[in-house]
Amino acid sequence: MRTVFGYLLIVLLVPVTVLLFYIANAEAQKVQGFDEVMEEKVILDEVELPQASKLVDKNGETYLEIHQPYRVIVEGEKIPPFLKELFIQSEDKDFYEHAGINAAAIMRAMLVNAQADEIEQGASTITQQLARNLYLSHDRTVARKISETLYAYQLEKDLSKDEILNLYLNAIYFGHQVYGVGAASQYYFQKDVSELTKAQMAFIASIPNNPSLYDPLNRFDNTKNRQERLIDIMEREGFITAAEAEEIKKEPIKLQVRDRIDKHANYSTYVTDELKKLIAQTEGFNQQMQNATKEERTLIQHKLQDRVEEVRSSGIIIHTSLDPAMQQKTEQAVSGTLGNSSVQGSAAVIDNETRDIVALVGGKDFHKGEFNRSFQGFRSPGSTIKPLVDYGPYIEKTGAGVNSLVSANNYCAPGYCPDNYSHREYGMVTLKEAFAKSHNTSALRLFMQTGPKEALSYLEKFDFERLTESDMAADHYSASLGAFEHGMTTLEMAGAYTSFIDGTFTSPRAIQKVTNLKGEVLYEWKDEPERVWSDATTQKLRSLLTAVIQTGTGKEANPGTPYAGGKTGTSANVHDLWFVGLTNQYTAGVWVGKDNPDSISYLESYGPQKIIWRRIVR
Repeated sequence: MRTVFGYLLIVLLVPVTVLLFYIANAEAQKVQGFDEVMEEKVILDEVELPQASKLVDKNGETYLEIHQPYRVIVEGEKIPPFLKELFIQSEDKDFYEHAGINAAAIMRAMLVNAQADEIEQGASTITQQLARNLYLSHDRTVARKISETLYAYQLEKDLSKDEILNLYLNAIYFGHQVYGVGAASQYYFQKDVSELTKAQMAFIASIPNNPSLYDPLNRFDNTKNRQERLIDIMEREGFITAAEAEEIKKEPIKLQVRDRIDKHANYSTYVTDELKKLIAQTEGFNQQMQNATKEERTLIQHKLQDRVEEVRSSGIIIHTSLDPAMQQKTEQAVSGTLGNSSVQGSAAVIDNETRDIVALVGGKDFHKGEFNRSFQGFRSPGSTIKPLVDYGPYIEKTGAGVNSLVSANNYCAPGYCPDNYSHREYGMVTLKEAFAKSHNTSALRLFMQTGPKEALSYLEKFDFERLTESDMAADHYSASLGAFEHGMTTLEMAGAYTSFIDGTFTSPRAIQKVTNLKGEVLYEWKDEPERVWSDATTQKLRSLLTAVIQTGTGKEANPGTPYAGGKTGTSANVHDLWFVGLTNQYTAGVWVGKDNPDSISYLESYGPQKIIWRRIVR
């Protein structure tokens, strides 16, 4: 009884509201017509329905679908006429006759629903339902109903009937975060909407009336019963014969629910982060940040995040450099080597030819939503920093060769006196031996001879995100051995080591381009390589890196490839174990340690970081 009274109240209020609106506007704005006032009062934003986006690997295969929500837009001409009529006959029989509001239909729906003892026909027009889905809440209030009526009026004025119907069919909810007939046909039957049988069309058309009551997965019988009632309506209205109706009802409905694609979480987590950076750079957010106050920066960050969500929900394809085979290999190397131990690990692999990121591991047995150590874990790089701030700058400045001599005896910078790892002195040794054996005193000597400020300036050529003023200070002598306020990530270190390929550095990227669903390019990086080392210095550094694997601290990392070189690294108190290096094909970085820094000296002799690296690149 309360439902019937509510409908009657709505029927009475709608014309009264419109009448009052006319009177108020006639008095207040006599120079304006009703339509002009409506255009001011009811503003319809340009309609762009959110739809699913996806990430594809280097082969074009989808490995992640971003459902915000899951919607696949279908052009009106591709939606079967029978499916359109199913919704018109069950939801709004006079759709093509009314102006968006149909009081007679409300009365008719009440009578039909009362006889059926359930919701058989909707009281709102298709236009009203579209207005509610696009602009309003689903609250059952008089205020919302009045707003729905006004929005429906404006929609009818701005759009054609066919445009309204097509928007409606792409907007309605089909349960399980599925929106629109295109996504519903894909999700429930793994078919394009144009491939559905009439029985399947009637089945999915049964859901939106009440997605919970007619949930095909949990209340299949309810959905099937409503499907048959919709078929009866189509027979009664002359769209199918009685014989055809019976055949449609008899057709078995076999759901083929589509699993949502969500693979390679290690990698996709990073892509999400990189997309934000790409949009920030392309659309000028980075420039806005440069001279902004703290409060302004916070506001800009919020605007950037809103923009990212807008792009993600617009239906995009993010083309990435993911190599599924290398990704699997890298994950197995990390998890298989570390096993059930209490330590964690991360890895980053970059293709030498393209400088693209082809694999990332954020932790052993990594799961979506976890802390991704490959690009979020900032740790002390230990001796892996030596070719970047000690040997490279020194050779670049002096032209020294790999057989030039340097002392490996004790040495102090002002207030800083590190020991060699063995606590021994080795006298005069070649640069190759000092590097291969990772003598700390030799590295500090080269750092001081280059000049700390000049040596540290080379770090600015790379993508080290959290370098501080104190890190770059001229008296920061411990930087020569990898002591930094925040440290570096595995990806950052691997990226820096790509400069040993040919002496140039290009920021490694996971995203090749971002397109819309039509294939039009929306975003892509415009990186250009920058010279870091001369050709001569590059060749010398490559020789030093090879010595580490052949005769030095990294022999266990030797993959047996035509070329391989790298550098071991151990942070203070053995909190971190590193190996970063390259072959002719890949540059890779590996970190091993505990999330809460603690000594893992018991793993030094085993060298898990070297084993992981070898397993990745061999």
